[in-house]
Amino acid sequence: MSDTSTDTATDTATAVRAARPGSGAAASRVRGPREKARARREARGGWSLLGPSVIILGVMVGYPAVLMVIQSFTDYSVKNKVQGTLPDFVGFDNYLEVFTQSDFPAVLVRSLALMVAMTVLIIGLGVLVAVLMTRLGRGWRITVSVGLLLAWAMPPLAATTVWGWIFDTQYGLVNWALNTLTGTDDWTNHSWLIDPMSFFFVLIIIVVWQGVPFVAFTTYAALGQVPGEVLEAASLDGATGIKRFRFVVFPYLRSVLIVVLVLQVIWNLRIFTQVYALQSRGGLASETNVLGTYMFRQGPGDFGFTSAIGVIMVALLLILSWRYVRSTLKEEEL
Repeated sequence: MSDTSTDTATDTATAVRAARPGSGAAASRVRGPREKARARREARGGWSLLGPSVIILGVMVGYPAVLMVIQSFTDYSVKNKVQGTLPDFVGFDNYLEVFTQSDFPAVLVRSLALMVAMTVLIIGLGVLVAVLMTRLGRGWRITVSVGLLLAWAMPPLAATTVWGWIFDTQYGLVNWALNTLTGTDDWTNHSWLIDPMSFFFVLIIIVVWQGVPFVAFTTYAALGQVPGEVLEAASLDGATGIKRFRFVVFPYLRSVLIVVLVLQVIWNLRIFTQVYALQSRGGLASETNVLGTYMFRQGPGDFGFTSAIGVIMVALLLILSWRYVRSTLKEEEL
């Protein structure tokens, strides 16, 4: 057969295959509209399922957020609320007052320092507890899990009350234990809440005690996804425990720990109940306020000023968490 005949046969076969319904451009022309229609149906189905949640979020979150931003640019106060009058637009005066004529800068620095200390302790201790749980037997692991669940399930106000009694001035267990250990009465009637440093020491204990269980359970679940053969191979290669965790285990935990870190930053920066309860037991509010309690104590009089503080808090939380959320989304796209 000549080359011309061979080329002709080849072209004919190619044309036949292209004309078949299931091949090449013809297939894309046939399946394209169907696939697009199916994609539109799936999109409508997804939005119909998400619709109620989106509406609820818009009403419960979106509307208050927009209203807070609007009020932050006005002099809205309790007088306007009682008299039913409209507030005046003041521009950025509330924001200037927040940073120049109030205690907000000191409260912000204090809150950020507490957030960093509590986040580091919670994540560090939580990961350590999770790793230790993998080394325990079944009985001890159940016991530790029950203890963590009890600490996690206790309401913040109840936990603060219990720890407040432990550090009580007259009847506290800590003062009694310190007197017993030192053999003196130096700790009798010692107040742990009157001094700001010891106040924050007690606060950190309470928040860390309740925050560790979440990190421990989350990390323990993530540790179950680490392949055993990979750890065994690392051990055979002579990797120590620290190196195995750093180079083998940690890559599997990175995405989980990023989410945990973002949540802890948000939760620890907006703590309120524990601080307010301890202040009620003897702490000096002016020297121990954090962002949540400071905004609460400013609220009854000047709603515009308080709204400006709320907007600043939301912007700060977005700035602190955006980098980690973006990195998580990039990992999911890969």
